[in-house]
Amino acid sequence: MSNLETALKDAMSIDGAIGVALVDYSSGMALGTLGDNTELDVNVAAAGNTDLVRAKMRTMEMLGLLDNEIEDILITLSTQYHLIRPLTTQSSRGLFLYLALNRGRANLAMARHQLRRIETGLEI
Repeated sequence: MSNLETALKDAMSIDGAIGVALVDYSSGMALGTLGDNTELDVNVAAAGNTDLVRAKMRTMEMLGLLDNEIEDILITLSTQYHLIRPLTTQSSRGLFLYLALNRGRANLAMARHQLRRIETGLEI
């Protein structure tokens, strides 16, 4: 099990990582962030993606998909990937990991795998 600081550092070691955050999507507040603000303001991105997560959760509820869990949400930009991974453990419900990647340096499949591993080991 890893703490928040270790999990964020592990996420930043993923090839192409620009920034990472653990976000409470009920409040939009980042509980922790790490990254270089020259390419991306991680706090602004984390807060903005909160609306996206809320909307998807509401849509799933309206569709009656409550027995399904979101593994991740991918936003593909011309130069970046943005991965959003809602946490699924009982103690971490209402939180999501947000990872921004440089598209030219990232391996998307590997990043998804590593983010899932980080989530599994994260202790909140």
